[in-house]
Amino acid sequence: MSKSPEEEHPRKAFGWAARDSSGVLSPFKFSRRATGEEDVTFKVLYCGICHSDLHCIKNEWGFSTYPLLPGHEVVGIVTEVGSKVTKFKVGDKVGVGCMVGACHSCDHCKNDLENYCPKSIQTYNSTYHDGTRTYGGYSDFMVANERYIVRMPENMPLDGGAPLLCAGITVYSPMKYYGLCSPGMHLGVVGLGGLGHVAVKFAKAFGMKVTVISTSPAKKQEALERLGADDFLVSRDQGQIQTAIGTMDGIIDTVSAEHPLLPLMVLLKTNGKLVMVGAPNRPLELPVFPLLMGRKMVGGSLIGGMKETQEMIDFAGKHSITADIELIPIGYLNTAMERLVKADVKYRFVIDIGNTLTPA
Repeated sequence: MSKSPEEEHPRKAFGWAARDSSGVLSPFKFSRRATGEEDVTFKVLYCGICHSDLHCIKNEWGFSTYPLLPGHEVVGIVTEVGSKVTKFKVGDKVGVGCMVGACHSCDHCKNDLENYCPKSIQTYNSTYHDGTRTYGGYSDFMVANERYIVRMPENMPLDGGAPLLCAGITVYSPMKYYGLCSPGMHLGVVGLGGLGHVAVKFAKAFGMKVTVISTSPAKKQEALERLGADDFLVSRDQGQIQTAIGTMDGIIDTVSAEHPLLPLMVLLKTNGKLVMVGAPNRPLELPVFPLLMGRKMVGGSLIGGMKETQEMIDFAGKHSITADIELIPIGYLNTAMERLVKADVKYRFVIDIGNTLTPA
């Protein structure tokens, strides 16, 4: 007979979890493992709310298992380290992103691409090596193998830094892999949400010209004045699209809703790259002729490996990049999810776990 979440491990833990596909989150008692030889335990101070959390609590991707405790933008302070831990000590500022495990023997893992390991273990809604469920960062503390712990820069505010552990690496990794990170290049960023606003910041730090592409004309001022983008296009305005045809070296598409790709593909130069990092629920139509006529590429990217995630965080610290956040108490969580459905946040909700999560 399987044990209850409270009985699986020796250490009592507390957080907020969804019990079914209604997605309603409420207080949840569970347990975490004792600190192993290679483990780091840390007190959670802040946790960002990713759009993936919303998809998962409502089982919109079809593979959620309940109870489901989300959160993969988790930061805090180390409270205990295992006897074989070499990179961290008690008191360090650390974080955990989207992964807490992998096989460590496949080619992906050997090349620091744990994110593409067929046996990668997600921070929540996954099964750990010992057969127990993984629970995320909407909780009082976490335990993870040191390979999956990220050192947060001393100069980085932890609340604004938390979303970089998902949103930051999601846009940084494709910029680096597809060569869209050189000074003077022209990058389009589709969507000005949690991913998009961070993409603008990284691109500007790389020295690129940045054009934000959005369906909402109302976002022009914030894109240009608040985030420092160089230009703004309304994707539904044919006149604006016509003036920008063939001007961009690459486009990072962060949109998770259904949307046409043709207006984006025509914006690319010959050999241009359209990189998808959003995850629409339904397939998108891919026009082939624009690819043929300009030797253009459509690619994808999924977060990044742990080495690159640390590289991204260090780069962000050097260039003072953080997410623009709305800090909320844990009791506001369900309202925040309702607002997230409507994209009513600039640009990332972050839960103040340290000050507002108290056991029921």
